[in-house]
Amino acid sequence: MPNPFLSDAWLEDVKRIAEESGGGGMMPPTAEINMVVTGGPEGDKELHVAGGQFNTGLLEGAPTKLTLPYDVAKDMFINGNQQAAMQAFMSGKIKVEGDMTKLMAMQGAANPDPAAAEALQKKILEVTSD
Repeated sequence: MPNPFLSDAWLEDVKRIAEESGGGGMMPPTAEINMVVTGGPEGDKELHVAGGQFNTGLLEGAPTKLTLPYDVAKDMFINGNQQAAMQAFMSGKIKVEGDMTKLMAMQGAANPDPAAAEALQKKILEVTSD
């Protein structure tokens, strides 16, 4: 059953899907980044990426913090629209604090196999309701 993007149930679904597909997550396994997604249906959401997965709450000591609107986050992570992410960054909708090189290193490094990345994206889209 689909769940709203970034809800606790959705995060659990995404973790399960990543484990079932061999552990390849939406993010590189070495990435440690805090994110604050603003303006979502449940209000602002504090998350962090560690071990290739989204997790709730902020990670102490993460070198980079990303603040972005809900619609941009959804476009990036659900629709895979990296061009929209770049446009949002250039227009100031995405704010980065800390080590920008960590963020740049993540680009395209999550899953080097394009077919596997596409299959993972499709499965995540199937469990996303909004």
